[in-house]
Amino acid sequence: QVQLVESGGGLVEPGGSLKLSCTGSGFTLDAYNIGWFRQAPGKEREGISCIRSSDGRRYYADSVEGRFTISRDDSKNTVYLQMDRLMPEDTAIYYCTTTYPCLIGPVVGGPNIGSWGQGTRVTVSS
Repeated sequence: QVQLVESGGGLVEPGGSLKLSCTGSGFTLDAYNIGWFRQAPGKEREGISCIRSSDGRRYYADSVEGRFTISRDDSKNTVYLQMDRLMPEDTAIYYCTTTYPCLIGPVVGGPNIGSWGQGTRVTVSS
């Protein structure tokens, strides 16, 4: 059974940090591009970061560039999203999935995107 499970969300004050995890079972994550997506209340689901399998290239949305870092730990079959200097507008449910090619911005036709899990909720509030 192929599964991706997100974890690490929670409540954090503005300026704080969280580290999200995306752990796979039933397949090896390093063979696939893995993207992080988020959906804020009243907004479209959007790709905010992606790490490419072929060369490890990392992509970021302008809204998170310089604050978020995507990485892999192959020994744990996990992709991480380190989120620093969080802002209230980062509040959303965060999802990870396979995607080909990597997608940044609103989810649109074209890329081959895997199935969505339950996600992990991030709330940035004082």
